[in-house]
Amino acid sequence: MPKLILVRHGQSQWNLENRFTGWVDIELTPLGIEEAQNAGKLLKGISIDVLFTSVLIRAKSTAEIILKEMGITEIETHRDQALNERHYGDLQGLNKDDIGKQYGLEQLHIWRRSYDIPPPNGESLKDTQARVMPYYYSTIEPMLKAGKDVLVVAHGNSLRSMLMHLENISKDKITELNIPTGTPYLIELDENLNIKSTCYLESGN
Repeated sequence: MPKLILVRHGQSQWNLENRFTGWVDIELTPLGIEEAQNAGKLLKGISIDVLFTSVLIRAKSTAEIILKEMGITEIETHRDQALNERHYGDLQGLNKDDIGKQYGLEQLHIWRRSYDIPPPNGESLKDTQARVMPYYYSTIEPMLKAGKDVLVVAHGNSLRSMLMHLENISKDKITELNIPTGTPYLIELDENLNIKSTCYLESGN
């Protein structure tokens, strides 16, 4: 039965600085590299046939580190901006605490977590889902239907939008979902791609 493994990239420099990153290409921090290495160790021994990442360096670097830790030197790889993080528009590069002080914590929460309210000149989660899911259906799902084990290394919001569909999470509940950096989420599927089980792989499990 096919497996779908989702990994949010390791901590980036702007994660560390509490800044809205979006489509800005920011490198991993030393902790982010360590998180990616740990993800690779947790995934060692699990079969992976195909890799998907966004085109952003923090996702690509995380994937490369994971594969190195797993001892995988060659794998079918697809990179597409459809899997990029949500575009935060005018907020990109700004500190989240500063935005909270300027516009209020409630507005900050709405811009960060609401399903269909975008930040100024940016994308909502709904907008992100509108590019992620067609890519999922056209490119990722056929791999799973063929029985292949798939690893997707992407971003908090592109993965949230995917999980919203896969796990049938409501617009209200999706606001509560936060995906930790560098922690593999293993989804086991049946032949009809119904979910059999899900779990985060963590040290000590």
